[in-house]
Amino acid sequence: MLFRKSDTHRNLFREQDVRYIETIVRTPEYLILNHLKYQSMRLIIIIAAAISSVILISACSQPSASRHESEPQSTPDARIIATVYNSGFEHSHDTYNGLSCASDGKIYYVLCSERIDVAGQMYCLDPSTGKIEHLGDLTEMCGEKDMKVIAQGKSHVNFREMGGKLYFSTHLGYYSIIDGMEKTGLPRDGYGAYRGGHLLAFDMKTRRTEDLGIAPHGEGILTMNMDTVRGLIYGLTWPTGYLFRYDVAKREMKDLGPFTGRGEDGMGKDFRVICRSIAIDPDDGTIYLTNAEGQIKKLRLGSDVTETIEGEDMVKDYFGTYEVSTAGSMAYNWRQVFWYAPEKKIYGVHGNSGYLFRFDPAIPRLEVLERLTSIPSKLTGMGDQFSYGYLGFTPGPDGHTIHYLTGAPIYIDGKRLRGASSTARGEAKGLEDLHLVTYDIITGKYLDHGAIFYPDGDRPLYVNSIAVGKDGTVYSMGRIKRNGKVVTDLFSVPGPFNKK
Repeated sequence: MLFRKSDTHRNLFREQDVRYIETIVRTPEYLILNHLKYQSMRLIIIIAAAISSVILISACSQPSASRHESEPQSTPDARIIATVYNSGFEHSHDTYNGLSCASDGKIYYVLCSERIDVAGQMYCLDPSTGKIEHLGDLTEMCGEKDMKVIAQGKSHVNFREMGGKLYFSTHLGYYSIIDGMEKTGLPRDGYGAYRGGHLLAFDMKTRRTEDLGIAPHGEGILTMNMDTVRGLIYGLTWPTGYLFRYDVAKREMKDLGPFTGRGEDGMGKDFRVICRSIAIDPDDGTIYLTNAEGQIKKLRLGSDVTETIEGEDMVKDYFGTYEVSTAGSMAYNWRQVFWYAPEKKIYGVHGNSGYLFRFDPAIPRLEVLERLTSIPSKLTGMGDQFSYGYLGFTPGPDGHTIHYLTGAPIYIDGKRLRGASSTARGEAKGLEDLHLVTYDIITGKYLDHGAIFYPDGDRPLYVNSIAVGKDGTVYSMGRIKRNGKVVTDLFSVPGPFNKK
């Protein structure tokens, strides 16, 4: 209601006049002007009164200028200059996940290798001193130093902390490319076959690493999360996608079988891209993950069989349409997710579309909240260049502000730089900028903080990891030109909400 019964303005007009005014104030301006040509002087006066009332009400309801100016605003044209670190690993290659801020405030990370004879390397950065410590060679940590087998080239998962130890896993980085797709690397030059990914536990105090065992069927470990309440590790292998559970206290590995057909080992109609992220409800121990068809699956605590959640899935018009047996996208899988305890819901991002969603398992209901891509990407209406979407998605120190590293188009002479139309694997289809985006779960506030550049003006490329330090500093890893070659290393940018 525009007027209450006691309002002075209402007493000046008849009841039908008041109803007319309330209709007028909801009418677009151009229609009002056209309407005036056909009205009597009395109605023109009534319309003028209505417009005056709206102006008065609007003025009273506007927030103060000082309050508006103090609220953070998107700055998509800003240039954020990164600090680049030199870890000293000359063979480092693209890294996916493999980065976390631990309870001691230090940044732990793995730099990967694509060579048959060089393993990934684990490091630790102390933000208070800027000192980098080399913690180990993944092949040596797995006890395979002198075996002359395909190296433990990477860690494809983030670290999970329990009891002063960091739990993580290894994966191969040496591949054979068959029909444009990555397949398990074929041994050569006298090297033996890859033995399988290992589960590892790194003691932050003693600096010692314990090998907990090898993944089922000698495959690499692609996806991992940990129920730190119960000491249970869950994971998916590559290339087939075997689901497994490991009980830390019992030192017991349980193979739960193929999760998604033949996974990425399949060819043609048998190919299915494997989920890269598992969410865990810490209250009841249920885990959640997806498949290429968009089904949301759950595994209850103590069960060995996954269940399909009925009545809800990831197949949404906003997410796009996919041929689930075609390589080169994450199809209907979610890309990265985490459990948000205050709401008992899962927050995640769909990789190819960049849409943020939340999933309430109790109902069940999935709600699409916001396209979390950069503002330049939103304006194009197009997808970003990385074929799988981005893994750099995590809550910050406050627990409710999502930090997301995502792509943005590059323009040359006013024209958008286009990439390849398709690919058969997870890779960048073309050059793009890297933007830092945040989203506050509590307020629903989206902010694009701008593009990240190195001090020499180069762009970080192949960025698929993120960690946020206790002081809000954002860390990631990307390609860097160094000594005449391209390597991957750690970089950081100031926290977007740090006080200047």
